Amino acid sequence: MTYEEIFKGLKKKEFAPVYFLMGEESFFIDKITDYIIDNALPEHERDFNQTILYGKDTDIGTIVTTARRFPMMAEKQVVVVREAQNIKNIDQLSSYVKNPLQSTILVINYKYKSLDKRKAFTKDVDQNGILFESKKIYDNQIPDWIKKYAANLKYKVDNKAAFLLAEFLGNDLGKITNAIEKLTINITNSNTITPIDIEKNIGISKDYNNFELQNALGKKDVLKANQIINYFSTNEKNHPLVVTIALLHSYFSKVLKYYFLKNKTNEKVVASSLRINPYFVKDYKLASRNYNPKKLVSIIEMLREYDLRSKGFGDAGTKQGDLLKELIFKILH
Repeated sequence: MTYEEIFKGLKKKEFAPVYFLMGEESFFIDKITDYIIDNALPEHERDFNQTILYGKDTDIGTIVTTARRFPMMAEKQVVVVREAQNIKNIDQLSSYVKNPLQSTILVINYKYKSLDKRKAFTKDVDQNGILFESKKIYDNQIPDWIKKYAANLKYKVDNKAAFLLAEFLGNDLGKITNAIEKLTINITNSNTITPIDIEKNIGISKDYNNFELQNALGKKDVLKANQIINYFSTNEKNHPLVVTIALLHSYFSKVLKYYFLKNKTNEKVVASSLRINPYFVKDYKLASRNYNPKKLVSIIEMLREYDLRSKGFGDAGTKQGDLLKELIFKILH
């Protein structure tokens, strides 16, 4: 089941006897678990009917015994096993999962790992409860995820604003959701989140950031690019060179890939091939006009060289800001 499907059932008070929540992205696992803890039982029933166990401090026998206990003066009990990835032989829970107590809601947090889907235990969970794999969201998917999350709060996020949040916060979904919720509280005159709102409330400059640097380089706007790197040079802590180089490497690699695409007329096809939002296809089209393949290959090699130099390899200690200025000059000329 998907995260959205699970929450749809939870909000209807349709609780399964077993939730096995696994995978690399802990955010979704925590959200589902916390919702069950906060909503499955009335507050006055939780003292006697809600148990939280930890993988390092428990075992299969304890989990099964606790799960088979009947609720006290209530219809349901909740048993949550956090850090279950630390339990050896988790598949020994199969005896319980095959015949779970319907008055128990057993929630297993199996973070940063996934069960082998070919094994009988995995199939038992899927058949008798809810098996959910929380997959990591890739960096290029974050802007769309931001827009989707905001939409659930009845807010819109424009494309540039979504990119700024993604660039500044990375793929830490906890930080992203906190930032969006902060924005929805502070924005009172509109239901659309803009770069201006982000600059005012989160502290990310709408004019001096890696997204604007990328655009300036794509357009070969020398003045704008130099304004941005001068700003970065005076704010090195907030704009680490290694992050800028990584983003530019990704950007120019995609421009090079765009150059050799057979179908450049269909924006959806281009966006899918480059793994970008269709809104930004026009920017890659413009950049491909300003940089031929030979120059793009040279830029990618430069970025690798300056990445090493920024980490102290083959460099006598040039300041990060000076390395950036030198790099950008070579890209533009």
